[in-house]
Amino acid sequence: MSVDDVEFRRRIRSDVPHSARVWNAWLGGKDNYPVDRELADAVSAAYPQMVDIARASRAFQARAIRHLASLGIRQFLDVGTGLPVANSTHEVAQGITPDARIVYVDNDPIVLAHAQALLTSAPEGRTAYVDADLSATDAVVDEAAKTLDLSEPVAVLLLSTLGHLTPADGIEVVQQYMARMPSGSYLVLCDTVKTPQTLAAQEAYDSGDNPPYLVREPEEITGCAEGLEIIDPGFLSIALWRPEEDDPVLVDQWGLVARKP
Repeated sequence: MSVDDVEFRRRIRSDVPHSARVWNAWLGGKDNYPVDRELADAVSAAYPQMVDIARASRAFQARAIRHLASLGIRQFLDVGTGLPVANSTHEVAQGITPDARIVYVDNDPIVLAHAQALLTSAPEGRTAYVDADLSATDAVVDEAAKTLDLSEPVAVLLLSTLGHLTPADGIEVVQQYMARMPSGSYLVLCDTVKTPQTLAAQEAYDSGDNPPYLVREPEEITGCAEGLEIIDPGFLSIALWRPEEDDPVLVDQWGLVARKP
């Protein structure tokens, strides 16, 4: 075993829960440990809608990508991508436009270990992975520019990610990303809104000896889109954003898609 392998194994802790693995457990994935499932179950017990939120977030992501691809967007910057699951950004985008370019961003050793699954691509397109903290906006965009053409519109995705930052920091980070994008780019954003129930889930999650995840006031989400044009149907529960079913299950995660003029 190489020194790099030893260091990698040291960085991946199977004795404490981890946000990417907990999210994977809510999605029914297999890339998690018993400690992650224990925390996932504890949060779900405090807030039974949590599994619905995780699934609704992935479904919103796919619908937004398909809509933007239909508008001619061919480039996607997926910040805080998490562990690979079915219908990842490149699979959805390149299923419509095979020449789409996708850059994934995360700074998690577990996600990095699985990054190869994210780097498959249609022959006409390209995918890349940036190992960096989401708040290092200039470093992320500079590295992404090796794959993306920043003279052309880019869709920036931050899905169920803001809670890793304080509300003020989250607004600043999103605005910094959009400041680097050209006119005609889009922001795809969603996160959990603050209610008594989601605050209970936040408290249960914080009990897991891992960094907290902060739920948001609605204006702390829409503030990220200041100066952008929120497209129809606006800012609302993500289950209602261009739903593909007649009676979607409403969730306490709200989102928007906004265009940079």
